[in-house]
Amino acid sequence: MSISAYASAMSGIASATSRFEASAVRTARAPLDDLAGETVERITAETELKASVAVLRTADEMTGTLLDMLA
Repeated sequence: MSISAYASAMSGIASATSRFEASAVRTARAPLDDLAGETVERITAETELKASVAVLRTADEMTGTLLDMLA
């Protein structure tokens, strides 16, 4: 486990949030242009966000375990 796990998770969270927001804005501006495509985009962004949060939680748990072992 390293700092890169945290950086990777935070990058994924930022990317997913940005993708979701951009899709929501496009849908609000033109709701009928590509509703199905934008729905898929938001679901994909949500899945990416959940995966990144799981990476962050796992890295945090591993850090806690390592600190417990060193204590």
